[in-house]
Amino acid sequence: MGGGPAGMVLGLLLARAGVEVTVLEKHEDFLHDFRGDTVHPATLQLLDELGLGERFARLPQTRITDVVLPDGAGGVRRIGDFGALRRWGVRHPYVAIVPQWDLLDLLAGAARAEPAFRLEMGTAATSLIHERGRVAGVRYRTNGPGGDEVEGEIRADLTVACNGRNSVLPAAAGLGVTEFDVPFDTWWFRLSRRDGEQVGQLTRRPGRGRFAIVIPREGYFQIGYVARKGTDSRLRARGVDAFRRDVAELLPEYADRVGELVSMDDVKLLDVRLNRLHRWHVEGLLCIGDAAHAMSPVGGVGINLAVQDAVATATLLAGRLQRGAVSGADLARIRRRRLPSLLLVQALQRIMHADLAGPLVSGRQAGPAGRLMTAAQWLPFLRTVAVYLVGVGLRPERAPASARRHGTPAASAGRGKGERRR
Repeated sequence: MGGGPAGMVLGLLLARAGVEVTVLEKHEDFLHDFRGDTVHPATLQLLDELGLGERFARLPQTRITDVVLPDGAGGVRRIGDFGALRRWGVRHPYVAIVPQWDLLDLLAGAARAEPAFRLEMGTAATSLIHERGRVAGVRYRTNGPGGDEVEGEIRADLTVACNGRNSVLPAAAGLGVTEFDVPFDTWWFRLSRRDGEQVGQLTRRPGRGRFAIVIPREGYFQIGYVARKGTDSRLRARGVDAFRRDVAELLPEYADRVGELVSMDDVKLLDVRLNRLHRWHVEGLLCIGDAAHAMSPVGGVGINLAVQDAVATATLLAGRLQRGAVSGADLARIRRRRLPSLLLVQALQRIMHADLAGPLVSGRQAGPAGRLMTAAQWLPFLRTVAVYLVGVGLRPERAPASARRHGTPAASAGRGKGERRR
């Protein structure tokens, strides 16, 4: 369930192992703005192993090599240097910013070449099918040839929920969840970018009660406006003129283009959540990615963790699925394998929330950095460890032998091609 990065990677890996797999994606296409567009070094390595590295390198993309903060005196502090990962043997020492629809089209094209793979677009899972004490598939809703809504069902030896943080399947299976407090939400929008502006750097810009994350893309900046959780209605009631003033105050260098925000419809809310399921499975059903653990946007690690979940799932289960249904004990191995990496990243995100985001959005801090950022500035080893954990992870997963293909790896130097706008 779900044709995002986790679903498409898992579908491709299983199909290459000869497992018959169907991916259900509720949207008619992959063209959706402000989905996670970060592709981390561990995922870039995986694409090389799948023989897709060269094709990925041809996609329009921007490469982030540095994370910087303003120093309060007109300069910047480097708090993250992905280039340092070369010394640790990382083949791609950067984060590629790629429209998610391009990545998904690439994965879908590779998967469709496998006889065992099927992709059903515009098809949303609505409920689980339970038989003899286990999940035996899902009921779904789609549009028929005449445009009328059609309901159906599909039965499977294993159903995998990787359809995001809003998936209804974990609750339908009775899987409990632990929610962590998050003090902020994020509002995404874009402003035009001129040649030479902020190349290869991700920047955080603080202000009292709010801050901005600036991500350079080809032709535009993707900007996250971060403020106190639960204030969306008030922000929208103030109107676009007030929002433009806030943006111009936070980012004075872009004040000349805030008029590109025509209305508050150009500003998209991300309801930031941080949680994890107590268990990831019941008999016949496995949850991975955001369906199992919603991540904060801090570090942009959600896609990387979800893809790593998918690779671990294929590695541990493909052989067993070839022989028939898997057991609950088989499914429990996925969570055990992935849990240490998840716990570490979520702990780091909670620390970052408390040290940086919380004080800023509450108005207790207006300065350029918290204690962790200051330590990272003065202790280069911390910067390298931090970007390794973000970009590679505690336990990077490698493509199983059945899924590997020969191909030319993506080039690891230089800047990506110009990105098409939408």
